[in-house]
Amino acid sequence: MTTTTPAPAGSSGDTGAGRAAIAARTLRTDRWWFPPAIQAAGLAAWVIYAVSRTAMKDNYWVEQYHYLTPFYSPCTSTGCIPEAAHFGQFTPDWWFIPAYAVLSLPFLLLFRLTCYYYRKAYYRAFWLSPPACAVAEPHQKYTGETRFPLLGQNLHRYFFYAAVAISLINTYDAILALRTADGEFGFGLGNVILFTNVILLWAYTASCHSCRSIIGGKLNHFSEHPVRYKAWGIVSKLNGRHMLLAWITLGTLAITDFYIWGLAAEWYSDPRIIN
Repeated sequence: MTTTTPAPAGSSGDTGAGRAAIAARTLRTDRWWFPPAIQAAGLAAWVIYAVSRTAMKDNYWVEQYHYLTPFYSPCTSTGCIPEAAHFGQFTPDWWFIPAYAVLSLPFLLLFRLTCYYYRKAYYRAFWLSPPACAVAEPHQKYTGETRFPLLGQNLHRYFFYAAVAISLINTYDAILALRTADGEFGFGLGNVILFTNVILLWAYTASCHSCRSIIGGKLNHFSEHPVRYKAWGIVSKLNGRHMLLAWITLGTLAITDFYIWGLAAEWYSDPRIIN
């Protein structure tokens, strides 16, 4: 006859037949807690910065060089500076929400929150499910993504289409910024930052697992679809860098916004290469 030992308090480990009854949360001796702690700090800092910046409703547009921060693009609120509202002003200016980013911030956050990499990051960092490999999680029951609100993770593909639209808008903004307020071609450090951010955003968006599935999905024979196979191969290489691009683009978005914020607030001037 075999006997089993109940799982220790705070552990969801299964100690049934064939499983060792280990009271310790983990036998790992390395700093397994460090990666989820850094991820939690980084993600929390970015969300706080993004929400607080979009709630400011100020210092988002540099009229002289047509620089518009991606956090406010598209700026469609009735309170937006008219020159910064490239697609019109048709959304209300509610004081209690970041209304100037009402068509960008929600979809930007939802696309990243449902992203396969970010799921791994915040499941470990915030929900401790599990906090690391070979470390017991503090939950007695696991239901996966079968209940609300985690059922919403299945909408990731649709948020991907929204992310593509936002990336197109950001690209349009970067191109518009090549013309100064005088109507002449101009190029400065701000343009370099805007285009770098856009290129990396496209790389992150294209590296998405949904993008890879859309391009290569429902094909039984790649040999009959050489163009899609070539595109699938390119996206697959980017997909291998999805985690890296996820973090880099958080950084470039914040840097781009902060740079335009500083210019609009007249903390410094934009080094110009042309005009």
